[in-house]
Amino acid sequence: MDTPLPDRDLFADLRPYLDYLNGARVLVTGGAGLVGSRIVRLLSAIGADPVVLDNMDAYPHPVRGLFGLNERTKIVLGDVREAATVRTLVSSADYVIHAAAYADVAACTREPATAFAANVHGTQTVLQEILNAPSVRRLVFISSASVYGDGSAGTGGAAEFTEEQPARPISVYANSKLWAEHQVQLMLGGSYTEYTVLRYFSVYGDPQVPKPGSHSWMVAWLAMSAHLGLPLKLNGGGRQVRDMVHVEDIARATVLALLTDGASGQTINIGTGVATSVRQIAERIAAHYPSAHLVDAPRPLGDPLGAYASTTRSRTLLGWQPRITVNDGIDRYVQWLRATPEAIPPWLKTSAAVA
Repeated sequence: MDTPLPDRDLFADLRPYLDYLNGARVLVTGGAGLVGSRIVRLLSAIGADPVVLDNMDAYPHPVRGLFGLNERTKIVLGDVREAATVRTLVSSADYVIHAAAYADVAACTREPATAFAANVHGTQTVLQEILNAPSVRRLVFISSASVYGDGSAGTGGAAEFTEEQPARPISVYANSKLWAEHQVQLMLGGSYTEYTVLRYFSVYGDPQVPKPGSHSWMVAWLAMSAHLGLPLKLNGGGRQVRDMVHVEDIARATVLALLTDGASGQTINIGTGVATSVRQIAERIAAHYPSAHLVDAPRPLGDPLGAYASTTRSRTLLGWQPRITVNDGIDRYVQWLRATPEAIPPWLKTSAAVA
């Protein structure tokens, strides 16, 4: 099932740049995942020529079928560590969005060598090939708010993460992303190719599907649990806060970062500036399922307390603001799940049957 693109008015802020993107070749690494596929579809809708490089390891085939890529999408099956493959694709690219990553925080903690291979070695390969390809005008590197660390309560409640503050990662995943940020700056600074680093906050939205053994993607986790009659497990009691950004808004911000002059050489938060506790998310979902019940559980290793994004740079440098509120986004996800119950993975259905 294709997830519909937003109405064109929802990406009106891209219109001043359409001439620059018309026919432009954009390489999107990790472009077959949740975020990457939404970026690819947006690029196609506004006249660009996106090409996907993906190893297809992040999601099983039935899940990938939900992301809306079809036979018209140019997909190269390969790994970002394969220098020859990356070289061929980069050599004909006008822009590169490097979104490929081993992005599951819990999985990176369990398998740090895999995280290193994908997030460190893979990024180094992409950077090296970009340096050898003068056609690439700009790289947008996808990083994460996890580089900031744990967060803490401020005088007014949740803390704010600003791009100027020191990064203090507390997970293998976050550490790999911070290394990659530094390497982007070191290798591309002063080169022909411009760069922009985007620190995504908590991405959610249909057709997001949780992974076994993960504590990320809480909207999908909690909504599918409620749908199956499972308890809504709140790690750490749900006191952690998240700045929830809908995947449609993420895609718009990423495409803007390819083109806006002020974004060159900058690190930019992509968040709403609103802190929402995990418990609030669970309660919003539970309102759709009268029999849902919440249970507390220990906070996993590497799961940050969280904070919300400073949005000054995203507003002033990108001209971007989120358009989908967290309540509307959660409601949309629940509506999508009810219309698409086959999206619930078999392993989660098995858990419900056992329970």
